[in-house]
Amino acid sequence: MTGLRSLPKREPTRALVLLDQPLVAEVVVFTLNHGVYDTRTATTVDEATALLKEWRPHVAVLDMDIGGDRILEETQEPNGVQIPVLGLTRRGDLKTKLAAFDQGVDDIMTVPFSPEELLARVLAITRGTYGATLPLNPVIKLGEIEIDILNRKIRAGTSELHLTPLEQSLLYLLAANAGRVLTRDEITDALWGVDFVAGSNTIDQHIRSLRAKLQNDWHRPRFIATEAGRGYRFVPTFSEQPA
Repeated sequence: MTGLRSLPKREPTRALVLLDQPLVAEVVVFTLNHGVYDTRTATTVDEATALLKEWRPHVAVLDMDIGGDRILEETQEPNGVQIPVLGLTRRGDLKTKLAAFDQGVDDIMTVPFSPEELLARVLAITRGTYGATLPLNPVIKLGEIEIDILNRKIRAGTSELHLTPLEQSLLYLLAANAGRVLTRDEITDALWGVDFVAGSNTIDQHIRSLRAKLQNDWHRPRFIATEAGRGYRFVPTFSEQPA
């Protein structure tokens, strides 16, 4: 496309993520690894604005609810080309989405989101701006787990798993924050939003279902460890499997 800044051919495409929810931000970063992005995150408008000026990303994922709209002017390059922007919002009403388009985003998604849809939309707006097809890692490996986001296939060891969309989002959330204990409230907020009121054992039920498909014994956790009184932690290998 004439007049557009070309994407780098020998280095990753730079992606800026503005989100004030660290757990969700890690899911975005984890997901963009499929697109071979070099990703940096910001939790405030000031941090994001500084990165836009100093780092010059090629694409941005901006939380419109915490001021993403206020930095859209900063997404314009010196040559007049605006980098593509995917807006995020927790408000799914049409008025909010139309306002985001009017403010200058290329696309808008409601949080919570499905990882595969987010990747598809980021790839689409990047391609639409630069006219280039980005490289893609179809499979991300985490120890003994392989995640193929485009074909919605997940392998644990030699077994292929068939997960529901919610189970897949739960696995992404845990895997993106590997080694960190996630509380039930944090999982609920990330998967359904802060306004969702979950039953006392809702998260536990979904964890049990995911564990069953992962062939995970909670006594000797392969993938999901329980931290008593705290929450759950992702264990990406079979290292705790009995001999």
